[in-house]
Amino acid sequence: MAMLTVRNLPDDVHRALRGRAAQHGRSTEAEVREILAAAVKPESRLLMGDALSALGRKIGLTNEDVDILQQSKDTKPAKAMSFK
Repeated sequence: MAMLTVRNLPDDVHRALRGRAAQHGRSTEAEVREILAAAVKPESRLLMGDALSALGRKIGLTNEDVDILQQSKDTKPAKAMSFK
């Protein structure tokens, strides 16, 4: 796991973090991890798989359509470009 050091954190911010951590029954470090995770990975974020699935349903894509697409897919490796 990665480590992060935050320098020059104002004393009042540190006190507020300690108080918030105590309210939630966890360490200051655990509270900061929770805050950062919530900030960068909100629960309401759009997940790509869910979006693609919804799009497929919206346009009426069926399993049969997917099978046809997979059968027609070119599986040969691409040829390298030539600069001659």
